[in-house]
Amino acid sequence: MPKKIKVGFLTNNSGAHVGAYLNALRDTEACSEVVLSDPDGRWTNEAAKILGNKLKGTYREHKQMLSREKPVMSIVTMEAGLAPPVIDLALEHDCHVFAEKPACLRTKDFAGLIEKADRKKLHVMLALANRLNPELIAARKLISDGAIGKIYGLEMNLVADQTRLTRESYRKQWYAQKKRAGGGHLIWLGIHWLDLVQHVTNSSITEAVGFTANVGGQPIDVEDSAAAILKFDNGTLGTVTSGYYLKRGYHSRIKIWGSEGWLHLEQMKDKPLQWLSHKGSHAGKIQQWAYSKQPRGYTPFVRACIEACANNTIPPIKNAESLRAVKVVYSIYEAARTGTKVSIR
Repeated sequence: MPKKIKVGFLTNNSGAHVGAYLNALRDTEACSEVVLSDPDGRWTNEAAKILGNKLKGTYREHKQMLSREKPVMSIVTMEAGLAPPVIDLALEHDCHVFAEKPACLRTKDFAGLIEKADRKKLHVMLALANRLNPELIAARKLISDGAIGKIYGLEMNLVADQTRLTRESYRKQWYAQKKRAGGGHLIWLGIHWLDLVQHVTNSSITEAVGFTANVGGQPIDVEDSAAAILKFDNGTLGTVTSGYYLKRGYHSRIKIWGSEGWLHLEQMKDKPLQWLSHKGSHAGKIQQWAYSKQPRGYTPFVRACIEACANNTIPPIKNAESLRAVKVVYSIYEAARTGTKVSIR
């Protein structure tokens, strides 16, 4: 029989993506039951409605829940400034952690959590769910199989709507305030693409030069625009553009050039992946990935994390990869602040 585990849910009134995570827990067979810890009581009714009989207990104190219930894994979804001590508490109770990003205001705070998790042989998995999108899995395999040869260069952009920043209600959210989120677009959305490009190419960003700005002029203290030049450990050079520019919707892409061709990802399009290889039976021809984009989103990623914790297998994002994503973003911020190139170790 497949193994099943108890999962904790640690949040508060500013938890992000709570509904998506509750739906994922409901639909994951490897999750036998859920216990909720919510000091504000904000999510009690919604959790009961979504989870039904799967919700086995609710608490107002995180420590009390962890001590009494002893979940094998916990989802921690809290604003960045509040997350580190809660993640640390879960680790102290020998509990694997799935964490809403960015889960910290400084790299050193998150690095300390990863060090503790490594010592205790526990997982800390940032919620970078695009990793398991089917077209990403296909792109990663194409590159690892050598379809486009040695990677020469790449560029990526993730652009969302500026419109949200005009709403006072949005500006009051934690992810629109530097002291609560650590930054703006880059730490909230751009981090996904910075992680993905390292994952799909199986390489790490080691140096960054960057700029951030508030180009839209809205009354916020975080960037709505970021750009950086990146160097990878395999010698590849790349660029990233991350910003709130549009009236509505998203523009996104990752383009990778190699010695034997190129690969182009546009995840929000109906046909999200195409490539050209100078090798094989279709040499010199543009090829289109023609499979379903489903499943995608938080449910398959949460499910994979729970299954890894239940079966003691490799999770969809390792501790070092979660830390690397955080390091890259805060290194770009440091580069922008100091006007210097920053090395990422």
